[in-house]
Amino acid sequence: MNPAQTAQRQALRVALTGLACLAVAMGMGRFAFTPVLPMMLHDGLLDLRQASALASSNYLGYLLGALACALQPWLWRRLGWAWAPSYANLIRAGLLGTVVLTLAMALSWPAAWVWLRWGAGLASALVFVFTSGWCLSQLGRLDRSHWGAVIYAGPGAGIMVSGLAVSPMVALDWPSPWAWQVMAALALLGTALAWPVLAAAQAQVERIAAAGQASPTEAKPAHGWSEQALTAIGYGLAGFGYIISATFLPVIARQVLPESIWLDLFWPAFGAGVFTGALLSTRLGPQRDRRALLAAGFLIQTLGLSLGQISPSVAGLLIGSFLLGLPFTAMSFFAMQEARRLRGGTAASFMGLLTATYGLGQVLGPLLVAQLLRHTDAAHGFDLALGAAGLALLGGALLFGLALKRYPMAPRQPG
Repeated sequence: MNPAQTAQRQALRVALTGLACLAVAMGMGRFAFTPVLPMMLHDGLLDLRQASALASSNYLGYLLGALACALQPWLWRRLGWAWAPSYANLIRAGLLGTVVLTLAMALSWPAAWVWLRWGAGLASALVFVFTSGWCLSQLGRLDRSHWGAVIYAGPGAGIMVSGLAVSPMVALDWPSPWAWQVMAALALLGTALAWPVLAAAQAQVERIAAAGQASPTEAKPAHGWSEQALTAIGYGLAGFGYIISATFLPVIARQVLPESIWLDLFWPAFGAGVFTGALLSTRLGPQRDRRALLAAGFLIQTLGLSLGQISPSVAGLLIGSFLLGLPFTAMSFFAMQEARRLRGGTAASFMGLLTATYGLGQVLGPLLVAQLLRHTDAAHGFDLALGAAGLALLGGALLFGLALKRYPMAPRQPG
């Protein structure tokens, strides 16, 4: 096998490992709550306001986990610790935590659910940030940076699998605790698939440390704080803009089309859009400005969100769900690439900050829904919340358009 084939094979293993990690942490650990929620409501285990509290708890955990990732280098210096855990070990810890916390949701501990969802959010942030940092760095070293989009197909794959798994459970009238057990089993399977590559990566780190060699580092590009702030705020609006639809999509669909036989397909359609968008973004070369792609992603999500309101039919909700998901994790890929452009080899902490602003938007979305449901009926409350989400998405598109105008990229040098 020649060096090019070896590099390609290594890059494929890295990309597929990243896909499996994000499928577990995001598709199962976080978003499995969405298709299981109608089952929990049917079982009388909680109401919509309590569901909003559980969703917000998960997103608060995600926010705090992302902040911890952003502050990790500072914390280590502050505490005077020379040793720091490797990305591979942090990812493995997050995956195991996701499996345990997902399984625990099957237990009859309603008082503990808020803390279990909080923990699942924290674990998913840890896996997302460090998987992004490790995979994109490895793919860059192997000259396969564009394969990074494959990693972000992971959440879509997890969403599709969890959504399709729930559909027969609903048809068979299974209780929701059984659904959580199935989600935990799927998360364990994904963890097992990723484990050998992560173990090999950890062994390589230990070999380098034993040999007394320094890990390779990348230069840190010089970009102003205002350019980074625009990126962080814009990405935060993406978190708020999508979360209301993504969290409550099956519930909204059941209110709009209570007798439809297609109800259980809207969430898998969202997952199919996520998976498709991530794979399509592998075809976009590095010459395209990521800020323009982010702005386009905001507009596509705005269209998807609007379709469900303009045409509250099977076709409108199905196409709208697909369009809402289409740029979902592709936007994460573009944002993480932008973080590497702005911060180079020190991008991991900035990735954590971006994820934290995104997480803040996710916390505020369900809280807004809970407040609106407290003061109005469900249909009107969801309409108002979706309107606010649409405005946030348009605002994100405008911010990245402003960044394009104020901070044009230097032209590429020939050769």
